[in-house]
Amino acid sequence: MLTPLTRERPGSMDLRLADHDSALRVHPRVWLSPGSTNTYLVTTDDGNVLINTGLGIEAPVHQRCYAAISDAPLRAIVLTQGHLDLVGGVEQLKQPGTVVYAHRNMAACQDDDQRIEGFRNRRNARFFGDMVGPMLAAQRRAAAAGWRPPQARAEPDVLVDRRLAFELGGVRFELIWVPGGETVDSLLVWLPHERILFSGNTFGPLFPHMPNFHTIRGDRLRFALPYLEACDTVLALRPAVLLTGHFGPVEGEALIRDELTRLREAVRHVHDETVRGMNEGLDPFTLMKRIRLPEHLQVGEDYGTVAWAVRAIWHGYGGWFYFQSTTEIGDTPVREVYGELAALAGPDALAARAAALLQAGTPLKALHLAEVALAGDPAHRAALQVSLEAHLCLLDQAPPRNRWWHCWLRGEIDALRARLEPSA
Repeated sequence: MLTPLTRERPGSMDLRLADHDSALRVHPRVWLSPGSTNTYLVTTDDGNVLINTGLGIEAPVHQRCYAAISDAPLRAIVLTQGHLDLVGGVEQLKQPGTVVYAHRNMAACQDDDQRIEGFRNRRNARFFGDMVGPMLAAQRRAAAAGWRPPQARAEPDVLVDRRLAFELGGVRFELIWVPGGETVDSLLVWLPHERILFSGNTFGPLFPHMPNFHTIRGDRLRFALPYLEACDTVLALRPAVLLTGHFGPVEGEALIRDELTRLREAVRHVHDETVRGMNEGLDPFTLMKRIRLPEHLQVGEDYGTVAWAVRAIWHGYGGWFYFQSTTEIGDTPVREVYGELAALAGPDALAARAAALLQAGTPLKALHLAEVALAGDPAHRAALQVSLEAHLCLLDQAPPRNRWWHCWLRGEIDALRARLEPSA
């Protein structure tokens, strides 16, 4: 059973750009301005420290909110990783004399983002289409206010290796590298005297939910064992307040310890069961069907899922060759023979069998056959209808707040409806 914290915190469908008038005070010294990723302002007696900067187009919102709180100089910016939604506003928000801290791997992460920008943008259009309108509106507002080019590449002044500490105005900041985080440059920001931990997206965008070790939109593969080590690092600190990359604070040492321990053991269970299955000679698809979390380790699946974690862990150890067919080695995917199969069996028979499989409660099998039929006749109405109904069935079965499942399926459903009713 899911814990109250998991049920009550917002899910991935609730992610929004910054568009608000005031920051939220989460501690006498700490303020939160939410957005694509949360930003935090820590006030001290000798100036302020900003943790993350959001997208560049969100910078005017964060700047306005924090200016209403303090006019003290911004002494430092700490970036907990190099993704665009954490670093994009750094050049706009920094002031003369502001020192920017980040992990030394940040440049490599930003290079990756630039290297596959076209690939990533095409996929982002499907999964974050609901943000396109707000992003364009924010870009217009920023331009009207005279802000500089909205999206920045972060150029840190101080590079962190494993750990680095500094003090400002009586507040001690400890920056701790956690290579098992969402990226290889993930940093924790720990305020030991206040016992506040800024985790960024170390655990993934949602806490406490199964992480995405290999995202559908496309990122480098992440690994489970370093993730477990990151959990241990945080547990050893014993934070009383956890400030994550998205949504509000998690407060209470016991609550944080219990939720994080549960998440750690859930990931450990999935990892160990996947490895066990690999050693028994089982392929990832068999293990995706087989591996489930026991009741006492249930965690959210609003971002990653257990099945996706199984597949990512299998691929992390075993790679892309399943050891089942010579065709896996070559450059001809099975889809290239769909048309041949449709010519042999006929689209009518394939669509009828797909409908029977759907009726039997196996929508993915039905979808496979419907796609074979459509390879023979792209306008085959019965095959299109089965494909549409299979996607609708999968949407009903998907985790109710999982952005990846819902955005993908809804995009396919819209496309299939357009093919069935072109005039509409």
